[in-house]
Amino acid sequence: MNAVSGKRDALIAILIAGTAEMPGCLSYIVAKDAADEDAIWITEVWDSKASHDASISIPGVKETIAKGRPLIAAFGTPAITTPVGGRGL
Repeated sequence: MNAVSGKRDALIAILIAGTAEMPGCLSYIVAKDAADEDAIWITEVWDSKASHDASISIPGVKETIAKGRPLIAAFGTPAITTPVGGRGL
């Protein structure tokens, strides 16, 4: 995801604060891109696609989307994977 120029930290704060309570979310990591001062990487791990799909209807997530949308310049192509193991799961 790319933030509007100069708004990356504000967008990150909104994303982190508004996504604390998401049933089925095992991990939600927001990271700054080291090479692009406007880019943000978000890595999510969910217990199921249904939980992820349902998260959009959570009031806190809806509020986060509404607050964050004006600070988003562009979305990249999502990469959907199936975790098979490793540390942190």
